Amino acid sequence: MARNTVSRALHDLGLSAWFGGTLANAVALNPAAGEAGKDTGKVANVGWNRWTPVNAVAIGAHLVGSVGQLIGNRGRVAQQEGVAGMSALKTLLTAAALGVTAYSRSLGQVVNGTGSGAANPSSRSGTKPTKRTKAEIAAAQEQLDSLQWVIPALTGALVVVSSYAGEQQRASEVIKGVSRR
Repeated sequence: MARNTVSRALHDLGLSAWFGGTLANAVALNPAAGEAGKDTGKVANVGWNRWTPVNAVAIGAHLVGSVGQLIGNRGRVAQQEGVAGMSALKTLLTAAALGVTAYSRSLGQVVNGTGSGAANPSSRSGTKPTKRTKAEIAAAQEQLDSLQWVIPALTGALVVVSSYAGEQQRASEVIKGVSRR
């Protein structure tokens, strides 16, 4: 079996950052922004705006690594029982995570206002509007309040499926999977 160290590293590091960063922001940044008093909205916006380029690089690295892994394992995908199904599931989860991430960013731009990080919407936390929050921003924050947990759930599921994929590469599993076909 050929080594795919670079593509595996890109896949894993990108996915780790995507998962960990969005989870940390949901667990820590959004609630911590609520401690900023009148600048709650601004603090949350600045934090998410700083994370966005890092997250984009992480997602890009993950996608490049995923394609590299798929190319490197195309023989196993075609010949080993269960690998094609696992690859399809990873692709579906990745597409869902990408879609939710993109939609969340578009909602974040609504909350952010100008896109410069200078906006300071009335907010109790990064995703909790107040009664004074403009209706459009409040609606976006309410959606983000739920979606902030969906991205780590989807990327966490990708980590689990990727662990399973690694187990499928054990010599004993390859032999069993190929012989069943």
